[in-house]
Amino acid sequence: MAEARAWVEKFKAVSTLRGVGGVEMMFSRSSGPGGQNVNKVNTKATLRCPTNAPWIPEWARKELVKSSHYVASTHSILLTSTVHRSQSQNVEDCFNKLHSLILDASSAPIKKETTPEQKKKVEALIKADAVRRRAEKTHRSDVKKGRRGGDWC
Repeated sequence: MAEARAWVEKFKAVSTLRGVGGVEMMFSRSSGPGGQNVNKVNTKATLRCPTNAPWIPEWARKELVKSSHYVASTHSILLTSTVHRSQSQNVEDCFNKLHSLILDASSAPIKKETTPEQKKKVEALIKADAVRRRAEKTHRSDVKKGRRGGDWC
C-alpha cells in the first residue's frame, strides 16, 4: 500500500501525459454547429491508450476495465474531446481526462489508514453502546421483577 500511495502522489505531480508510451491520437471533423470551422478543420481529438501500457500500474488496470471509456475489443481506453474550437486545446483536454481517469483508477483500491483519533472515537462509541445496552437490560429486569409474586388480593 505504501508503494501505491507513493506512486499516486508522484503521478499527481505530473502535469501532462504527452510523450508517454502507447498513446495514439487521431483527429477528425467535429459535429454540430460552427459553420466553416466545423466543415474545414479537424478539431475533434480522439485518444486511445492501451490498458496494458507499462506506465499504468497493475492495480489500476482492474479499475480501468470498469470504466465507461473502456473498449473491450481493443483492451484500451478511448477518450474524445470536441469542447474547444482548436485541435490543440482538444488534445490537451483528452490528456487531462486520461490523467484524471488513471488517477481515480489507481487511487480507488488504496484504503486509507485509520487515524488514532478515529480509533479512540470508535472505542468510545462501543463503550457507550455497551453501557446503554446494560442500562436497558437492567430496566427491563426491574420491570419483570415488579410483576413477580406480590399480594394482589
